[in-house]
Amino acid sequence: MSGARTNTLASLRGSIERIEAHADAPARVALGHADADATLQGGLALAAVHEVFAEGRQSAAATGFIAGLAGRAATRRPLVWVRQDFVELESGALSMSGLAELGLDPRLVVTVRAADINAALRTAADALACDALGAVVLEVWGETRQLDLVASRKLTLAAQASGVTGLVLRVAAEPQPSTAETRWIVRAAHSPPAPALMPAALGSAWGAPVFDAQLVRNRHGPVGRWIMEWKCDECLFEKPAAYPQPVAAAPAHRSHQAPARARRRLAG
Repeated sequence: MSGARTNTLASLRGSIERIEAHADAPARVALGHADADATLQGGLALAAVHEVFAEGRQSAAATGFIAGLAGRAATRRPLVWVRQDFVELESGALSMSGLAELGLDPRLVVTVRAADINAALRTAADALACDALGAVVLEVWGETRQLDLVASRKLTLAAQASGVTGLVLRVAAEPQPSTAETRWIVRAAHSPPAPALMPAALGSAWGAPVFDAQLVRNRHGPVGRWIMEWKCDECLFEKPAAYPQPVAAAPAHRSHQAPARARRRLAG
């Protein structure tokens, strides 16, 4: 009888250990960029908080990058984007048509303007507690003492409890201690025109969004830096393609007019 109880207890302990081990491994969503996903051990951790910092005057690039992260994390569920009022004064309003061009569905995006940082933090925490959402973006301008380690921990706990992914976009600010799972510094990278449009429309063609993304903090692994191209149709990041350099075509009349020009030079 005691042997059966021992076996049962051992079996229960084994089940508990497997459940706890599974719980310790956060669910992840692949970004699409093979090297970045390998460094992140499979992709961006869900039900966690991630930080993206714009370097210098790179707020537009950082906004595009965090929109891509949100698109991967939300997986067709609603996205709440909380913006401090001052952000809109400095950077302008979010463009729904721009988000649509990036591949996000504007019908699933809810934007909230907060009067100040305190209101923005409260709104973001409340949104993270709603498990019907896919992701919450908190966009803050400048250095602020309110977004400290305690506030970061509250956001992280809310994300872990609900399963919603939090993304904090910092503009004109320096990184501070936080509980973020990852921290990125983003710059714009060179975006050549789309190959299908070269060389005829070389001067006016828009290329795909390309980011110089530096992972400077990773709680569960190494860091790295990559050039990441956002594929708007597939809604994922990839390594940029090797674009050929355009070469000007020779004029069709050149071969038979060259001798005539040579004769005129000799006659002169």
